[in-house]
Amino acid sequence: MSQGPVEDYAEFAAARAGHLYRSACLLTAGDTHLAEDLVQEALGRIYVRWGRVSRVGNPAGYAQTVLTRTFLAHRRRFSSRERIRDSFPEAADADADADPSLRLTLLDALAQLPAKDRAVVVLRYWEDRSVHETADALNVSSAAVRTRCVRALARLRELLGEDLAEYARS
Repeated sequence: MSQGPVEDYAEFAAARAGHLYRSACLLTAGDTHLAEDLVQEALGRIYVRWGRVSRVGNPAGYAQTVLTRTFLAHRRRFSSRERIRDSFPEAADADADADPSLRLTLLDALAQLPAKDRAVVVLRYWEDRSVHETADALNVSSAAVRTRCVRALARLRELLGEDLAEYARS
């Protein structure tokens, strides 16, 4: 017997929420509260269109695109707001082998990138999307994605400098 659309959506949301949250944490440079809000907003937008989304060949990719566009829209809306943080929240990490100082250094460097550059880095290198897929998700040309990648990676190298080599040796 076939499940109804609500049950299908609930199953999809339960399966993808963790991955979307991790991506949102990277997009927000470690702001876990904003990441939760973005995931909820993205899942809400997907629910409204679930009838069409469920027929798409790749609903997980669609969800990632909605999350990224939600993040960019949020950054545009609240670009003048200050977010003051003196420390990162302590949270259990599923990857116990990861070096916390490396994680904090990378999150700090990501936070210093402009929102669109950060989105390109997350989609291209965290989500492992192609240039074309990233361009579609961000609604820009492939040339713009390549330009932002070069610019963002150069800025990350500049920000991380010797620190990254030091952490990589550990």
